[in-house]
Amino acid sequence: QVQLVESGGGSVQAGGSLRLSCAVSRATVSNYCMGWFRQAPGEEREGVATINSDGIANYANSVKDRFTISRDNAKNTLFLQMNRLKPEDNAMYYCAARLVKTCSIWLGFKYWGQGTQVTVSS
Repeated sequence: QVQLVESGGGSVQAGGSLRLSCAVSRATVSNYCMGWFRQAPGEEREGVATINSDGIANYANSVKDRFTISRDNAKNTLFLQMNRLKPEDNAMYYCAARLVKTCSIWLGFKYWGQGTQVTVSS
C-alpha cells in the first residue's frame, strides 16, 4: 500500500512562504504523476499542482507564478514551495499519487496523505 505523509504546514502572514513536503513509501515519485490538492472549510477539494514522470508541472491558475511543485528523487519526496501566500490559500493541503506516468489534469489520484494545515493571516 502506497503511503504519503505530508509535513511543513503552519501559520504565516500574508506575503510569507512555506514549503510543504510529502514523504512517499512503496512508490517511486519519479515514476508517476504526483500532485498537491487543497480543501478549505466548506469548500470542495481543488487541485493545486501536478508533476508527471518527465518533470512537467501543471498549476491551478490561482497559484501559478507563486507555487512550485518539485521532487527529490533520492529522498523519494514531493515538495510544494509556496511564496507570496494569500489569505485565500488557507486550506488543508494534501499530497496525492496517480500511479501512472502521465497526469490527466486533476483526475485519477488513488492514494492520498492525511493532509497538513496551512493558515495565512492578513
